[in-house]
Amino acid sequence: MRVDFSPDDLDARDFYKFLTSVVIPRPIAWVSTLSAGGIPNLAPHSFFTVASTDPPIVQFTPTARKDSLNNVEATGEFVVNFASEDLFAEINGTGTNFPADISEFDAVGLAMEPSRTVRPARVAESPAALECKLHRIIPVGNSWLVLGEVSHAVVNQEMLDGKHPEARKLKPLARLGLNEWSRLGQIITIDRIPYRDWPNS
Repeated sequence: MRVDFSPDDLDARDFYKFLTSVVIPRPIAWVSTLSAGGIPNLAPHSFFTVASTDPPIVQFTPTARKDSLNNVEATGEFVVNFASEDLFAEINGTGTNFPADISEFDAVGLAMEPSRTVRPARVAESPAALECKLHRIIPVGNSWLVLGEVSHAVVNQEMLDGKHPEARKLKPLARLGLNEWSRLGQIITIDRIPYRDWPNS
């Protein structure tokens, strides 16, 4: 037996909880920005994906107007730092609603590393980062799609297998529903089947 849920029958917050419990796991964009006044900001965003590969564009989606969105609008730049399970406490800590004049780097004890192509700093402890220049911001409902063109990428050498970042070494965190998070878990592989090899094709 199935249980039906309709956005017409639930308030927006309850349906938000439902959506974020079935759209799982979600990768985390650990976004560092710089305010117009030069104050560093760092916050996790779990609505995050690749939007284009040529040009390389990533997107994160704030569901409320907070410092990350304000700062990207003001400066046109941001960095997506890789959210590793080794930094779980710090990532969660930067989700605290600190006042805009307090840097989350200082509040949770993280080091800043200069970026190569943008002004916001990278998280020195993060194993990889994507430096981004604003492509566009698209308002959608109660949210904003923030699209950034990747101008530079960096990864710790020990995380690579040749030129390929290795998931087991990066140890990504993901968001689930409510206050639930997850680690990578078991990795399974399967080859995609060309149509010419499909049975009875």
